[in-house]
Amino acid sequence: MATSTLISPGVLALENDNSFISQQPVTVGAALIGPTVKGPVEVPEIITTYSSYQNKFGTTFLSGSDVYTYFTSVAAFNYFNNGGQSLLVSRVVSGTFDSAATSGSSPNGSAIVNATTSASLVLKTISEGALMNSSSSLDSSGALASGSADNIRWQITNNDTASGTFALLIRQGDDNTNTPIVLETFTNLSMDSTAPNYVARVIGNQVKSYNVADNQIEVSGDYPNNSRYVYVSSVLTPTPVYFDNNGLAKTAFTSSIPINASGSFTGAQGSLNTGIVADYNFNIDAASNNTQGLTGSDYNNMLNLMSNADDYRYNVLLTPGLFANTAKIGASQVTTAINNTQNRGDAIYVTDLVPFSSSINDVTTAANAKNTSYAASYWPWVQTIDPDSAQLVWVPASTLVAGVYAYNDNVSEPWFAPAGINRGGLSTVVRAEKKLSQANRDTLYSNKVNPIATFPGTGVVVYGQKTLQTKASALDRVNVRRLLISLKSYISQVANNLVFEQNTIATRTNFLNQVNPYLESVQQRQGLYAFKVIMDSSNNTPDVIDRNQLVGQIYLQPTKTAEFIYLDFNILPTGATFPA
Repeated sequence: MATSTLISPGVLALENDNSFISQQPVTVGAALIGPTVKGPVEVPEIITTYSSYQNKFGTTFLSGSDVYTYFTSVAAFNYFNNGGQSLLVSRVVSGTFDSAATSGSSPNGSAIVNATTSASLVLKTISEGALMNSSSSLDSSGALASGSADNIRWQITNNDTASGTFALLIRQGDDNTNTPIVLETFTNLSMDSTAPNYVARVIGNQVKSYNVADNQIEVSGDYPNNSRYVYVSSVLTPTPVYFDNNGLAKTAFTSSIPINASGSFTGAQGSLNTGIVADYNFNIDAASNNTQGLTGSDYNNMLNLMSNADDYRYNVLLTPGLFANTAKIGASQVTTAINNTQNRGDAIYVTDLVPFSSSINDVTTAANAKNTSYAASYWPWVQTIDPDSAQLVWVPASTLVAGVYAYNDNVSEPWFAPAGINRGGLSTVVRAEKKLSQANRDTLYSNKVNPIATFPGTGVVVYGQKTLQTKASALDRVNVRRLLISLKSYISQVANNLVFEQNTIATRTNFLNQVNPYLESVQQRQGLYAFKVIMDSSNNTPDVIDRNQLVGQIYLQPTKTAEFIYLDFNILPTGATFPA
């Protein structure tokens, strides 16, 4: 290392590298709470593509004599279709749901057995609900009598008592022996708990569940789940230390290895149709006593869980299917979502105010009952193409808005307005429930509701970006609220690394050297007009330091959007001189 001082006469040239690139904020996406066809119940899962959403949470379902898709799926599709990167999905249900297993009381051949035909290994499905059940009876082609694309079957192959190993295949429920659809393959599995290829260690045996009292997800089991479909519930005939001192299989254990066979999963409970006449799509109106077969209270647990900012990070919250002005299907839960989002301070909640067939007066009344910059609402409902059934369906605006936010962030920045022809177009929308006139849009916008407008030649467009804040300030706009969310997210991460550090000039300089370049980059990207960060002896006086506090003050001038454009056309007589 070069010396930093001169001992004898000479010239010392020093380098000060101030070109460090500030770490960007951790990327977080949207959080989506709602019913799904399958998947774990009340256990949030991070999804990164719509195909993985379909795989984990399903697509369409049958109710009565018709096929439906939940709003949750429509929202997920539009989010990923517009460039969304990650989605935190929390499945909610009505009633009790649990997993299906490879063994049960009914003698249908679903158990995984060993050479003595005793149950040797129990697998359970990660997805919960009766949908995961199927009959193990096979037809002539080797198809399950009640297998479907949504449930699964198992198969044991390559049983080898000499090595004490076997293979497990997880197959799709609607395949057959001639054309198997293998979803996962685990080879060289062992029943030896001391071996690295122990079946529970390789596949996983963890169970996640929501603890209401502690408002957190509890995990039981020692080994993380490597399978997307199953976990090992129990190993009934373990073979600890399978080989003797000569390296040969112990005869007491050779009959404990699962034999080559196949079967299904049974014993789960929990139905999508709970006995009520469920209301879907446009049938959800002010007279409904349920929304997609659920009531508002079915969302309570996940709304409470999503208030935990330490464990769950996201920048947009969605609950399509809940409505602010309808007691049975959302009024209390929307209030909870707003309060929780406001308390977190790092996200915005896109709320639906009213069910289908509501009036503009209903909409504005519901909007004026809310007052927060951490929520925004859009209206009316829109008709779009169901991504899974290809049918035309009516959906509330929130199912599309997260996609608008995602597109906005991809082509610009979070602090640009997610609205207008350039960034607010709804390309998958066929038509809006109501074609809004200029007077309609004026009424909605003056009452904090963002209109979804229809323009000839342009289509259906999000044409507003107000939050539900009543007081006129910079934060009554979505782009400014999302700017603050982005800035607070990054700066808070920087500050977290300073907790328990020495309150010295070096620590404060470290903070400033990270925050100032980041804010400069936001300014260059049109997020700020100006800013100033103070963290020095002026606000970290001796008495502040003695109280173990580190104080920083950040002053921001956010950029504003041009929402009202006035053009004066002046008609002049021939020969008149244009003004300079």
